[in-house]
Amino acid sequence: MTYDGLSDFLARGRDALAAGPVAMIFAEDRVEVSSTVRHHLDAGFRSVLVFTAPGVDFALHLSDGVYRIRYDLHREGAVPAAVNRIIAAAPGLWMYYCYNAEYLFHPFCETRNIREMLAFHAEERRDAVLTYVIDLYAGDLSRHPDAVDLDAALLDRTGYYALARADARGQPKERQLDFFGGLRWRFEEHIPKTRRKIDRIALFRAKPGLQLRDDHTFNDEEYNTYSCPWHHNITAAIVSFRTAKALKSNPGSTFDIPSFKWRNSVPFAWHSQQLMDLGLMEPGQWF
Repeated sequence: MTYDGLSDFLARGRDALAAGPVAMIFAEDRVEVSSTVRHHLDAGFRSVLVFTAPGVDFALHLSDGVYRIRYDLHREGAVPAAVNRIIAAAPGLWMYYCYNAEYLFHPFCETRNIREMLAFHAEERRDAVLTYVIDLYAGDLSRHPDAVDLDAALLDRTGYYALARADARGQPKERQLDFFGGLRWRFEEHIPKTRRKIDRIALFRAKPGLQLRDDHTFNDEEYNTYSCPWHHNITAAIVSFRTAKALKSNPGSTFDIPSFKWRNSVPFAWHSQQLMDLGLMEPGQWF
């Protein structure tokens, strides 16, 4: 189904919000939209809402659970505005959001789907899952000038770190950290300071009054924590070509980057075990 804007979807397509989890994919351009949708359908999301910028198209026949919503993604605050309207429309539902050319991985995702993981997480009295956005990039930019190569994707095996997240008084927030690494760290001179973090609360349970902020955090501070007070919880990873794609499409950076490869580049195996072995997500108490 295709809808002419978010208001049209909320008027005619609310069946998509009858059961969760629901994925929201924000397609900023044409790159790998179909593969992103397919990946999240295979992960176990019951509905996939695809917000498409003008001129962006993809294969709608992927599944009956795919809903295309025409949406202007280039205006300021477009993504949190859309997410917040969906939150208000479906309190109690588990939700997820990402961009095109981004792919969610959770511990043991090869044998356990996202519904199983969220059921366990809810039993631990958690309403949000911390996800790390891990940069992927093509090894050969002469063959893949947009930096996207699913068949031979690379990622950084080291260079990730965390800093304490301060409140308005400059004091560390409880169980909250800012995470950094990947291309946003290696090429930070081309990334605005406010966009260098790689943490995102991408999986969460909607509730009345919940609001996503522009920095990928929520107005409920407990949603922004990496674990509960008594033990570690599950975290997930979103492997993403988005930063590499942006660095190579931006005239201010593309000529400064002949290659993303460095001594710590390794092939991405498209498997959750590799991400756990690298410390880029953890199963918590889920074995």
